[in-house]
Amino acid sequence: MTSSSFAPSRRSFVAGTLALVGAPAVALTREPDRLIAGTYASRGGPGVVPMAATGEGWTAGTPFAAIRNASFGVASRDGRMRYLLEEQQEGALGIYGRALNRLGTFSTLGADPCHAALSTDGGTLAVANYSSGNVTLWRLDRKTGLPIGEAQSVAHRGSGPNQRRQTGPHAHWVGFSRDGRMLHAVDLGADAVFAHRVDPASGRITGSTIAYRATPGSGPRHLAWHPQLPVAYLLAELTNTVTVLGANPDGSFTGGETLSTLPAGFEGQSSGAHIAVNRAGTRLYLSNRGHDSIAVYAIDRTGGLRLLQHASCGGHWPRLFLLREDRSEMLVANERSGNVAVLRVQADGRLAEPTRGPAIPGVVFLSE
Repeated sequence: MTSSSFAPSRRSFVAGTLALVGAPAVALTREPDRLIAGTYASRGGPGVVPMAATGEGWTAGTPFAAIRNASFGVASRDGRMRYLLEEQQEGALGIYGRALNRLGTFSTLGADPCHAALSTDGGTLAVANYSSGNVTLWRLDRKTGLPIGEAQSVAHRGSGPNQRRQTGPHAHWVGFSRDGRMLHAVDLGADAVFAHRVDPASGRITGSTIAYRATPGSGPRHLAWHPQLPVAYLLAELTNTVTVLGANPDGSFTGGETLSTLPAGFEGQSSGAHIAVNRAGTRLYLSNRGHDSIAVYAIDRTGGLRLLQHASCGGHWPRLFLLREDRSEMLVANERSGNVAVLRVQADGRLAEPTRGPAIPGVVFLSE
């Protein structure tokens, strides 16, 4: 097995990745542009909000009020099924049809689920439970998209020096290898990336190791793979840094260069949130909550990074952003200002000045 086999399918991430330039010739024939936005009830969020693009920009529709605290989710490859997390003390997974009709609700066997991933073949679903520090797996029926049998829960172990945020494990991101035999999980509390071996026949985790030990106190949050190279990028929330990781054949990582996601001289409060690589593998994007920016890096032929830009996020506290290949745009969920901002992706990968999209209180998640 080669190192590249551990790079997950880009389709397993709702946030997705984008090429630098859209295809205007296709614009007249493509499907109507529609998205959904998940919100936090504690910040006045009305539920899951449908969004539609019009000639005057993006508009918000009538919320699905029953779908509360949808902080993340993934869709099946054919778009027929949605798996939305309900981030609350008794974590729940809601499974929905194309029209957001609820097909089932299942316990995530943990507290505050915050990230999910589907295996490339669509047969296994994984969830990261933040507060309880465990990951949960379901085997899915390929025909119905619904779970088969009982879910499996695997607990992380570890802590870090930050007494406020790292007294125990906090799973924050999950992602499958292309062949489905490895599930990586980033843990903010343990300062680690775990590698869970998965039996493809049963969809069960059969063993776990530490794939990478992050800098103590850095609080790793999200990971993004390069689409061609055996390289991944690890975003640390607590130190606002990104580390270049070399992927090894056994699923472990070798640490490389670490860069700040903030401009030199910035002294305010900030924390890293989301990360994505474009399909061409030439640009990396990260969101900074507090500095309220999107950091843009050029990626060289070996996977190394060079800072290009800090672009305004168009609001306050940018959480997840959505990079959209065909539209040459980035949409940013600004949680505390309660708005979705739209930034055009220019030909060189830099971001233009944001325009303010629809007002959606407590928005934290966007999905096609």
